[in-house]
Amino acid sequence: MRNVLHIDMNAFYASCEQSVETKYKARPLAVAGNPEMRHGIVLTASYDARKFGVKTGMPLWQAKKLCPDIIFTPPDYDLYIHMSHKIMEILTNYSPLVEQFSIDEAWVDITGTEHLWGPPSKAAERIQERIGNQLDLPCSVGMSDNKLLAKIASDIKKPNGITELRADDVETVLWPMPVENLIGVGRNIKESLNRCGIYTIGDLARTPYKFLINMFGKNGHYLYMFAHGVDKTPVRPNYENTKSFGNSITLPYDYRNRDEIKKVILFLTEEVCGRMRNKGFTAGRVSLTLKDHTFSSRTHSMTLQDHRYSTEDVFDAVMILFDRFWEKEHIRLVGVSVSKLDIYDYATQLSFLDNVDRAKKENVNIAIDKIRNKYGMNAIQRASLLNTDFKYSPLTGMKNFDPR
Repeated sequence: MRNVLHIDMNAFYASCEQSVETKYKARPLAVAGNPEMRHGIVLTASYDARKFGVKTGMPLWQAKKLCPDIIFTPPDYDLYIHMSHKIMEILTNYSPLVEQFSIDEAWVDITGTEHLWGPPSKAAERIQERIGNQLDLPCSVGMSDNKLLAKIASDIKKPNGITELRADDVETVLWPMPVENLIGVGRNIKESLNRCGIYTIGDLARTPYKFLINMFGKNGHYLYMFAHGVDKTPVRPNYENTKSFGNSITLPYDYRNRDEIKKVILFLTEEVCGRMRNKGFTAGRVSLTLKDHTFSSRTHSMTLQDHRYSTEDVFDAVMILFDRFWEKEHIRLVGVSVSKLDIYDYATQLSFLDNVDRAKKENVNIAIDKIRNKYGMNAIQRASLLNTDFKYSPLTGMKNFDPR
């Protein structure tokens, strides 16, 4: 039997601020995109603030109304990245099999380490205590036979909880949960399932396999297996999904100006394409995700006539999607991704008319990548982003997001 832990940091941004600023400890705190603007939003709130009903994405005026004593502080992404690196360093002391899932969560496969750390529950306690003692950060830990159940378990008790969820517990613990608690069930899939009378994970588990395949294609297979608590994927150190590359950002306030949003799209596209090129791929499909101030999210995609390599070509395609589907609504989140990847062929014969300019762009992008790989992402910037506060970071790809 495998023993997999999922470590999930609690209210990570706010907890990091409280760990380095004693004046914030045990006080209601919200990390906010722009505390000086009334239409800014809460990026995350401490548990002291959550007791009053303050939530992520809430306008600052509403958070202040619910909790008059709340403290607002701008995000410090350098601090969060530093803390994230420290957390991962701690986890690798317990197993070489550590897969980081996001800036504040990771899986650790501790199978076979019982002679070192004791049973899984004891290893979970050791990790939780060490992160707390060394970094002064709270975390929840889920324990299970696989990654899926471990991640779900880590959400059950917060903050500072330790929960075990095994295959034998699926029917009694997992099945009564809302279907949206399952990995892979986003808003659109949830609404589709609800229309079919499927509201809980148990409802999904009892749905015929063929029905889910007909409804969702290959994703129907994973929904069926996950609903039964089955996940055979290993914990993969340094894993990166090479089926696609993407990045998204929740904005510090609602953007409503095309030029502002355009700069965010360029910033995201450059980071995504840089990663794609460093892995030796070209893109055959681009996607744009927009979430408005009502938290309504939608994704639009476009297949390219041929595979593209340069940031400029991908950016132009993403802007076509944006201009086609943006309805002048206020934008809270922007995401850019590329897929339908193909290996970049350096020996490709270019036609004279079409691709002299294309070859020049690709060579410029290669030169930019070499500079950034040697001196850092911020060593060179495009002229349109020079008068912004945008900066890249080694983990999230971004730091600040005010284009004015």
